[in-house]
Amino acid sequence: MQGDGVDMTPSLIVTAIVFVIAGLLHFVMPRFYLAIMPSYLPRPLLLVYVSGVFEALGGLGLLLPATRRAAAVGLILLLIAVFPANVEMLRLAHARGASPAFLAVCWLRLPLQLVLIWWVWRVAHA
Repeated sequence: MQGDGVDMTPSLIVTAIVFVIAGLLHFVMPRFYLAIMPSYLPRPLLLVYVSGVFEALGGLGLLLPATRRAAAVGLILLLIAVFPANVEMLRLAHARGASPAFLAVCWLRLPLQLVLIWWVWRVAHA
């Protein structure tokens, strides 16, 4: 899709929308994110909100050619930074005796971070 010299592929638009929505969800349902925040991190609610802001801004940044690569780098760093929360989700699910299906989803979520990192890099450099 082109308009005013701005190249945007459908995958770029979808990626941006996913990150904006995911970022906004930090404000709509912060309890979910607080529940998986590793206990060793200080000020968990602040971290939930800050990560939500950067996730949404990163998604928006993907839409502008001038900020696309910087936004991709920021999102990749954010995906790496939130990895401990995914590990914590798995740990908590295991500790509370979650169903095998939920545990499988938690395990699959871990390598999904690598897929998301690759995807963000790909759409930003397409």
